[in-house]
Amino acid sequence: MTQEAVLTSRIEGTQATMGAVLEFEAGIKPKDRVAERTADIQEVLNYRKAMHRAVELMDDLPLCQRVLKEAHSVLMEGVRGKSKSPGEYRKVPNWIGSYGCSIEEAKYVPISADKLPEAMGRWEQFIHADYQDRLVQLAILHAEFEALHPFLDGNGRLGRMFVPLYLCSINLLQRPMFYISAYLEARRDEYYERLLAVSRVGDWTGWCQFFLEALQSQAEENLRKAKAILVLYEQSLDRALELIRSQHAKKAMDFIFSRPIFSSSSFNNESGIPKATAIRILKVLRDNDFFMILEEQVGSKLAVLGYQALLIITEGMEERGAV
Repeated sequence: MTQEAVLTSRIEGTQATMGAVLEFEAGIKPKDRVAERTADIQEVLNYRKAMHRAVELMDDLPLCQRVLKEAHSVLMEGVRGKSKSPGEYRKVPNWIGSYGCSIEEAKYVPISADKLPEAMGRWEQFIHADYQDRLVQLAILHAEFEALHPFLDGNGRLGRMFVPLYLCSINLLQRPMFYISAYLEARRDEYYERLLAVSRVGDWTGWCQFFLEALQSQAEENLRKAKAILVLYEQSLDRALELIRSQHAKKAMDFIFSRPIFSSSSFNNESGIPKATAIRILKVLRDNDFFMILEEQVGSKLAVLGYQALLIITEGMEERGAV
């Protein structure tokens, strides 16, 4: 989810990496352009919180406008766009184009604000319509949401968040864990052009083909990563058992695989292992180069460790230098 949050936000211009986000959560602050980097990281964290909020609401509600409005409110909390009516549909025109362009210079002008409530109502009805192909239905829903552009800010991220939420709502996924933004971020220009071509010339076939190719390609990549992570987990558990010879090896690996960058304190206190044993286990693993040391402990400042092998799989850390 963190990786999807990073990539969907990058489409909108942020520069945070997954490594930077995980470092931030572990207590390492950005070392350059601190305010800007922190703002980017906060947008990523908000995306993740917004997804969790949507999932929580969908325990009791169908996927609907209320779910998206509440997710949008969380998405915009305390970041760029926080003054642009979070959780509420726009009451004024907006448009898409180069930064600072006028509405006359815009590439695309969405539906007027007075027509939004009715249009969003029809869009919501289509979510629950009995359609012959659910993935084509999702392609249409995503394109229509972006065309309606119901909020003053955050429409792109929310529209992409809708993808796994929808797949979960129709039981194609058990949980909304499907990440499409890597494909879209790598083909950002084509993504936007395909969406615009629907509005300009009605090229639904071109858009649907592009979207379905994105789903297939990203599904294959997600599956490759998932399999690689499972193999790494088994190998890591075997090595940990050999090194620490403790019944707590599995708890240690479960913690590390849920949080591949972490402070020594969080491991000692939150891994579910008795503290004295956790301290011993961490020392043994460190002494055997199980981790890379991102920050050494200095005085009251805690050590921060990273499990490089997992980060390489999830983000390609070595190639991209994320940490």
